[in-house]
Amino acid sequence: MLEEAGEVLENMLKASCLPLGFIVFLPAVLLLVAPPLPAAAARKRRSPRGAGMSRTRAEVDATLQAAKLRAAELLPTALSLRFGPGAPCCLLELEPALCRHLEAGRSLVIRGEKDEQAVLCSGDRTYELKVADTSNLLLCIPGCQTPEQLAREPAPPDLIHAEIFGFANNYWELRRCRPKLQKLRRLLMENTYEGPDSPKEVDSNHSRYTTEDLLDVVQASEEEIMAHLRVLNACEIGGHWRILEFDYEMKLLNHVTQLVDSESWSFSKVPLSICLQELGPLEPEEMIEHCLKCYGRRYIDEGEVYFELSADKICRATAQMLLQNAVKFNLAEFQAVWQQSVPEGMVTSLDQLKGLALVDRHSRPEIIFLLRADDLPEGNQERFNALFSVREKWTEEDIAPYIQDLCGEKQTTGALLTKYARCSVQNGVRVYNSRRPVS
Repeated sequence: MLEEAGEVLENMLKASCLPLGFIVFLPAVLLLVAPPLPAAAARKRRSPRGAGMSRTRAEVDATLQAAKLRAAELLPTALSLRFGPGAPCCLLELEPALCRHLEAGRSLVIRGEKDEQAVLCSGDRTYELKVADTSNLLLCIPGCQTPEQLAREPAPPDLIHAEIFGFANNYWELRRCRPKLQKLRRLLMENTYEGPDSPKEVDSNHSRYTTEDLLDVVQASEEEIMAHLRVLNACEIGGHWRILEFDYEMKLLNHVTQLVDSESWSFSKVPLSICLQELGPLEPEEMIEHCLKCYGRRYIDEGEVYFELSADKICRATAQMLLQNAVKFNLAEFQAVWQQSVPEGMVTSLDQLKGLALVDRHSRPEIIFLLRADDLPEGNQERFNALFSVREKWTEEDIAPYIQDLCGEKQTTGALLTKYARCSVQNGVRVYNSRRPVS
């Protein structure tokens, strides 16, 4: 087919004395493309239908005859193109949902700093931007009709004149990706909130970020950023997003649990109004309510606002408080101290510590130590390297909490392990180790 096209082109160039730049064939349509006009001629000819430089149907028929093409094999409409004063343009390939997003009048935003790979964000999704090269020159022709559109017209014209607005030999394609949210936590941890009386609240040199600031620097959609702020238990103080210093957060939680104990309330029904009334003199009311939101579920009963506190969240926070100051903790001793440290009526379980702490059952005695998923690298390979440097072999149950957030759309932890780890069986248990040497 390529040889035939080359022969046709050679015959046309030999037989035709028309000012033909190059010819593009599409199924059932003949496109005649002329070279760009000189600058002086371009100024005279403002319209692509200018009489002086437009082809006539007779010229088209002569070109067909010179190329030894049969008109019956083509649609009756010929498209005569000419390069206008346009420039190279950037093309972006969009999925239907994003096309509808733009057609509805909403916007897409490209985010990324100079040292970052740019991403494109809609209101709720994040996409990687990749350059895709093509061997064909892509032409941008405003108002151009496809063969299918022409075929639907009751009386299609026999010749259409059009001007090429721009051209490109590559285009940007989008791939759905995970939002890059680790930077969000890193920025907010630069200046944690330690309470209204902290000296940091007086010093204006400490970094603080509004919603607009975070949208400028975090590579994620607005919806994904707001959702992760809730995961981080961040709160808006004076128009700026802040993460509470962990010790201050535990101080607030202790105030709440002690009040629940002194009033003999059920953890499933903690009244907001009384909490604010009793604890307001100790801490700002908005901080008391924020603590209840972090560790409980808000609901309304008979017009009164209540919170149902989560035993799992409170036990998990208590365990973090115990583990953060110890490099390694004897597991049996830790479990005993942990159970004694949580409010009466709550039961601790190691399942509450997934993604927070790791148990080593091969050491004697068995030990537990803090290993937060939030502190691990964000990249897939870097994350696996970090995990295999901590432990050579992992069971899927142990490693899953540390790689769950790496899973893309419709991807499982098993698929990630297949790609980045090697599976083997040890004492009847399936374990995973690194595919490459880990330093």
